[in-house]
Amino acid sequence: MHGFAPAKVNLALRVTGRRADGYHLLDSLAVFAGVGDVVSATPAEGLSLALAGPGAGALQAEPDNLVLRAARALAAEAGIAPAAAITLEKHLPVASGIGGGSADAAAALRVLDALWGTGLGPARLRTIAAGLGADVPVCVESRPMRMRGVGEVLDAVPPLPPFGLLLANPRLALATPAVFKARAPGFSAEAAYPDRWPDAAALADWLRPLGNDLEAAAITLCPPIAGVLAAIAARPGCLLARMSGSGATCFGLFATPVEAEAAAAALPDGWWRWGGAEARHGG
Repeated sequence: MHGFAPAKVNLALRVTGRRADGYHLLDSLAVFAGVGDVVSATPAEGLSLALAGPGAGALQAEPDNLVLRAARALAAEAGIAPAAAITLEKHLPVASGIGGGSADAAAALRVLDALWGTGLGPARLRTIAAGLGADVPVCVESRPMRMRGVGEVLDAVPPLPPFGLLLANPRLALATPAVFKARAPGFSAEAAYPDRWPDAAALADWLRPLGNDLEAAAITLCPPIAGVLAAIAARPGCLLARMSGSGATCFGLFATPVEAEAAAAALPDGWWRWGGAEARHGG
């Protein structure tokens, strides 16, 4: 069994409040890129995880990968013993604001649900996902969704027009809690959604004033983000340049995947970069 774990991109991200337990409330339009990790699993006596791919080294020191936690949570929900040999082929940068670990956990839930024949279905998988992290429920869906609450409230969005995405990261990890801690006080109102966006330019125009409420704090902690944003914005055809999530990955919105791919190729070789189409068919 194989599962694609696409990068999650927050086209807009507003911090709308804070719960009594300290967790922040969000309002975000999340989409998924055509680049990601791959999770595969085969039957085995016990539960194991092997790491592969160009990004595997960054995970070697982790004592308990989120993929394994997802496997154990799924088995507990289904009332079975967790038994599978899992391989995570890592391509996305870690701690980078595009939900790499969350996407991996979500892919593991989908793959193991199929491998073990538990048949829990999307709703129960999302419930399990909510206990693993704020981004995991939307990554179970791996399609354009509006995220609210602490990530557990998911709503469908109007059909998105075709567009191209560019992703770039200066190969710098950025811890999400530190970014929230550095954020300026105050909260934003939830976004008002239109019935549709006729084209990519209209989508960019709608997104522009919504912003990413974590971007300024992330730049304070990681100044190279500003250079990445400037480099993306300077590429021909860029409709919008913005940071995704808590950073440090930034994205560019383009009218076509071809333009996004060409723009990504022109960015510095030392950065992690990708350009192409949105993942239209989920994970």
